[in-house]
Amino acid sequence: MPKRTKKLPDDVVKHWPEVFRDVELNVVPIKYLHSVRVQFSDGKIWDIDVGKSKLKDSPAAVEKSLGDLFAEYEKNIEHIDFRLDTQKIKHDIQKRTASFLKKRR
Repeated sequence: MPKRTKKLPDDVVKHWPEVFRDVELNVVPIKYLHSVRVQFSDGKIWDIDVGKSKLKDSPAAVEKSLGDLFAEYEKNIEHIDFRLDTQKIKHDIQKRTASFLKKRR
């Protein structure tokens, strides 16, 4: 089965449209995850602020914690929305691009 790709949501694209407009996602590194919104079938919504989590410095710990949560509530989850830290992504891309262009000269 081929990997599914997904375009970024419009609210992310608006932060840097000339780059984000053409980005397709397969995987998002934990370091770019700002928060996770979990919507349950009973209408409850949990907003998990990954940026403020004491686990944020350990991507493996964040991944495990979210995986455990999703496994425990799997039957009751209606939708999961991963929210990105667009400013961090933009900063890192610009920094790496500048570094790459300097090396090419």
